[in-house]
Amino acid sequence: MAGEVSRLIADLEEDAALSLVRQRLDAGADPLSLVEECRAGMSLVGERYEKGEYFLSDLVMSAEVFKSAIALIEPRLRNGVTASVIGQAVVGTAHGDIHDIGKNIVVAMLRCSGFEVHDLGVDVAPQAFVDKARETGARVVGISVLLTTSFATLKQTVQALRDLSGVAVLIGGGPVNQMVCDHVGADGWGKDAMEAVGQFKRLAGVAG
Repeated sequence: MAGEVSRLIADLEEDAALSLVRQRLDAGADPLSLVEECRAGMSLVGERYEKGEYFLSDLVMSAEVFKSAIALIEPRLRNGVTASVIGQAVVGTAHGDIHDIGKNIVVAMLRCSGFEVHDLGVDVAPQAFVDKARETGARVVGISVLLTTSFATLKQTVQALRDLSGVAVLIGGGPVNQMVCDHVGADGWGKDAMEAVGQFKRLAGVAG
């Protein structure tokens, strides 16, 4: 049932949500559509939090449900959508920030699109991005940020990556816009996961 996964995640019904995800996958549902339903469920959680209906503990629980659902979906994204790797990508959340829901959605969709993604996690130091990009030969590094207090380290990371020839930097997150992109010196930004994937392809030279 379309939308039922979203509702169950929004209602924090972990067992029922994961059970339905498994059923849908076994029935041949499009993995990418399930990722979108999970994302929609998290959007509903955010709306309830803003209205004061949910509290921080509810946000933490919803994030765990989301991660578990994505863990079930990801193998199908990798195996069923594309057989060849179209490029390397390094992704992580900026130093000083521990939010990862948006990043995890982008990672899942990048893998679905054929990228080999090296996910560094959250609170990633600038040098860690540099080291992983150099190690993997990735042409694009994606940095997620939700806290405006992490903009300073975001800028430091972008500047550090400038020492690597041929590496483009893409940023994203709730407070990110063109002004922030210009301020930190990034090569592009994505307002949502779908746009971020398109930007990754463009910057990696594999668009189309």
